[in-house]
Amino acid sequence: MKTLKIGVAGLGRAFALMAPAFRDPRVVLVAAADPREEARNKFSQDFEARAYGTVEELCSDPAVDIVYVATPHEFHAAHAQLACSRRKHVLVEKPMALSLADCRAMVNAARENAVQLVVGHSHSFDLPVLRTKELIQSGAYGEVRMITALDFTDWVYRPRRPEELTAAVQNQAAHQVDITRLLAGGRVCSVRATTGSFDPKRPAEAAWSCQLRFDNGVFASLIYSGYAHFDSDEFMGWIGEMGLKKDPSVYGEARRALTAEEVSLKNARNYGGPQFRDTLPSVAHHHFGLFIVSCEKGDLRPMPNGVMIYGDQKKHLEEVPTPTIPRAEVIDELYAAVVEGRAPLHDGEWAMATLQVCLALLDSARSGKEVLL
Repeated sequence: MKTLKIGVAGLGRAFALMAPAFRDPRVVLVAAADPREEARNKFSQDFEARAYGTVEELCSDPAVDIVYVATPHEFHAAHAQLACSRRKHVLVEKPMALSLADCRAMVNAARENAVQLVVGHSHSFDLPVLRTKELIQSGAYGEVRMITALDFTDWVYRPRRPEELTAAVQNQAAHQVDITRLLAGGRVCSVRATTGSFDPKRPAEAAWSCQLRFDNGVFASLIYSGYAHFDSDEFMGWIGEMGLKKDPSVYGEARRALTAEEVSLKNARNYGGPQFRDTLPSVAHHHFGLFIVSCEKGDLRPMPNGVMIYGDQKKHLEEVPTPTIPRAEVIDELYAAVVEGRAPLHDGEWAMATLQVCLALLDSARSGKEVLL
């Protein structure tokens, strides 16, 4: 079995969440780049691998097959293009970039250098979502007619850099849009949305109600709030987004933990920082809130432990195996693309289409009009 050698660009939270997936025997971490010395030192100790101060040095390492771009959003395009120019395959975090022009440049760079470009993690990789797609494709429940998505989180009150708050839609709606596009099976042809910014001290458009219309007749409703009041994990059996059990009696932790020294707090919690804690093993699959796929002959609801099926005559849970390696589906797709030459679902074109919908959501909210794609 071929082992893929991965170099990590950026040792922040995104890497910390993906790190357990890199324990998969098909991949090995051989190098990383980060400007923080404490992160480089921890990476070298944890993985017995090289650590560089710049992404340029990382991309020049001949031992690296794939560069995992997990730097801040605004650097994704430049770092992905740099990796492609050195003939490295690229796994880049969502959102792929912050503009369609940058997305197109990344797609072109991968094509011109004959390397694979995979965009993830988004929650459309999650096994219960993929199983829901298989059930749809089986035809047993007829055609998809409507999709409903809802997620209420504390996203706004987690430690943030200012530029993170201004890209709330690109960051969080990317999950909802990706899952909805995968399950709807068509192309988004129109977007109508309203957004909300509910806290003047946290300048983010971090609440929205959005209607998508697809060219195959499917329509979808996406609702999100990141303002740390109601927690929609109540609808998921108190399993959190990362597949961990939550204590419903604990309330308001995010606000209480936030201090004036926000960037320092974020850095302290990041990989290599004094408050960093390794990601705990998942007890169930990751998720992004409530999804209900309404088909002609039943409703399908991906859950942390499987797919709840509400048929014409009965309802039942179709279970999926508990994850042994979180986000293994990302490695599945990456490995199939690089080693087996299979076109990835979450390629640059896919991720660019998701960003287009996210940007249309913002345009619709600001113009008060439906945006046609």
